[in-house]
Amino acid sequence: MFTGIIEEVGTIKNIKMGAKSAVITIQADKIMEDIHLGDSIAMNGVCLTVTSFDKNSYSVDVMHETLRRTNLGDMKSGSKVNLERAMAADGRFGGHIVAGHIDDPGTVVSVEKDDNAVWLTIQTTKEVLKYVVEKGSIAIDGISLTVARVDEKSFAVSVIPHTGTHTTLLDKKPGDTVNLETDMIGKYVEKLLHYEDTEVPESGITWEFLQENGF
Repeated sequence: MFTGIIEEVGTIKNIKMGAKSAVITIQADKIMEDIHLGDSIAMNGVCLTVTSFDKNSYSVDVMHETLRRTNLGDMKSGSKVNLERAMAADGRFGGHIVAGHIDDPGTVVSVEKDDNAVWLTIQTTKEVLKYVVEKGSIAIDGISLTVARVDEKSFAVSVIPHTGTHTTLLDKKPGDTVNLETDMIGKYVEKLLHYEDTEVPESGITWEFLQENGF
């Protein structure tokens, strides 16, 4: 589990493509201070497992489905990526619950300066937008952000200077793809509200039983 608070911006060192998968090596500094084989690290919001590492970099396997459903397939050597290690049990929960499982990509529609902040408008599918609510949380490329407005085709966030400086978000331009993960609480609520138990146990109460007992 992650919080959407980016620890550092890393650099893609190498990408080794397979038939439909890839092995990506990422150069980092802070992330390397406490890293182990099998650790979960979110890269642009995608939860990936460390398969090897050295002093300055680590590698992850990226499957076909992940390349297809995220912007990792657009990465190349030298690309900057947002990195966050899995949340420590004794850490502060500064963002929101982020699983590292991308719902769908979105497309940057506009980037607009507003005094010391920057507005980003993101277009995405109806399937994603139904979980996006004004003043709710969303992860964009792994960054925990607050939705400022939403309509039938897109939503917008206002990026403060600190977030802009410490992530890749303000490097985006109209037409670029970003990874989107909506708040998982909404998904669980929807599942429970629409859950139908097809195996309803018989109560043993019949019309005859009610008549015999004065009902």
